[in-house]
Amino acid sequence: MWNSRSDAPRLPWPVAAGIGVAGVGSALAAGQLVAAFVGAGASPYVAVGNAFIDRTPAALKEFAVRNFGENDKTALLLGMGVVLFLVGVGAGLLSRRNAMPGTVLAVLLGVLGVAAVLGRNDLGQLSVLAPVISLVAGAMVFRLLHRLAMDWVIGRDHDATPYAESPAGGRRKFLIGSAGVVAGAGLAGIVGQVLIDTNNVDASRAAVGPLVATKSAIVPPGADFASSGTPAYITDEGAFYRVDTALTIPQVATQNWSLRIHGMVDREKTYSYADIRNRKLVEQIVTLCCVSNPVGGPYISNAKFIGVYLRDLLNEVGVHPDADQLLSTSTDGYTAGTPVSALMDDRGAMLAIGMNGQPLPVEHGFPARMVVPGLYGYVSATKWVVDMELTKFSAKQGYWVPRGYSQLAPVKTESRIDKPAAFQRVAAGNVVVAGIAWAQTKGIQRVEVRVDGGPWQDAQLSTEVTKNSWRMWRAFVDLKPGNHTVECRATDDTGYVQTQDTADTVPDGATGWPSIAFTAA
Repeated sequence: MWNSRSDAPRLPWPVAAGIGVAGVGSALAAGQLVAAFVGAGASPYVAVGNAFIDRTPAALKEFAVRNFGENDKTALLLGMGVVLFLVGVGAGLLSRRNAMPGTVLAVLLGVLGVAAVLGRNDLGQLSVLAPVISLVAGAMVFRLLHRLAMDWVIGRDHDATPYAESPAGGRRKFLIGSAGVVAGAGLAGIVGQVLIDTNNVDASRAAVGPLVATKSAIVPPGADFASSGTPAYITDEGAFYRVDTALTIPQVATQNWSLRIHGMVDREKTYSYADIRNRKLVEQIVTLCCVSNPVGGPYISNAKFIGVYLRDLLNEVGVHPDADQLLSTSTDGYTAGTPVSALMDDRGAMLAIGMNGQPLPVEHGFPARMVVPGLYGYVSATKWVVDMELTKFSAKQGYWVPRGYSQLAPVKTESRIDKPAAFQRVAAGNVVVAGIAWAQTKGIQRVEVRVDGGPWQDAQLSTEVTKNSWRMWRAFVDLKPGNHTVECRATDDTGYVQTQDTADTVPDGATGWPSIAFTAA
């Protein structure tokens, strides 16, 4: 027998590490399979990721958007995968002599998953089954493989010499058991993901069909300078930017969707999708932009949104005079606080159900979202919206306000250079400089460009379609061969000139003049 810890049998480190990874993988696969039946958000992997997002400080969120862009959630999931792999390796190495350390770690991970699911207000009570079964599966697999491995390494006769050659039967049982675990976990994970994917709302969206407004929004000739290097005036569905907190895209079918408007109102009302779809629909061209958009950044797009005026819905419920905030809530629990004044004035705030003639893309809010011109999205553009509460700013706060962002967030007058691209080589001579400018609800009056710090030159503006959408500009400059820098600035219809002062995106949007360095050959 072994009389001390130093001479006790222990597993070879590759075997121990592999057992730990297999235990973690089995736990994740089991959780994914159960989540397919109780809600995709109940997957421990997804729930922990959502909990991390909900607790992300503003600075870290901005870092993720700045460095990973719209792939920030993919980066988070990959990072979590690496961490869990290392945790599995660590659990195995700590358990080379005894399965208890790894078992305790498996339980702690399971408890973390349970806490993450219980912390979500968009999941039902049955959702806790996913992390609980994940916990049990991970611990059982770990202990099973650990026992088989110990039998292989030392045999069942504990009086045998330490590290003696293991019986062939023990080795065979361990290999068969390991292969079975890998195959079973892989199958469970794949089946779970397939079931989750088949639960999507593509069929519901397709059943809605094309959406037609009583009066279409027309794009007149001259609104588009795309041939000069700007984006297309209307952004295609696939190119429309996406920045939100949803780790997995909510899947809500039209028959399961409703919008409740309540709070400081005369009469609470709940609208079904059919109630909204069967009203007279309006279509507006609106530019949306994210507060995380840096100077000259990509998080801005323009589309034809179809829906109903929020002002009409609010008039139907009767808003109390002292209510100054509409707190909207997404189906996944995200909240945004919008000034009531911005919903009741003439800017055309909408509950949108369509974009560019079709039902909203699922990733952009299907079945319904808010669209409020002139405000950054984090206070106005709630996707997958299911609840609207009339309240006061002094009583409640939206998701991002406690995280360091401003309570009120009007879009700032800004511009961007799209051509030339940074560090591009262009032919010397007559060079086209082109871009976009925006000042939603105010409109763009003028855009100026200058090269190498020289005098400002007026750019040609495209035809203005609406003050709620961006405006294209272009200028022609004569350049000699060499390195050059071009800057631009916009002036809105109030006479305000885009400031040169630089400011970060936190707390209420970036400022400064866009600047591009390039070479004329």
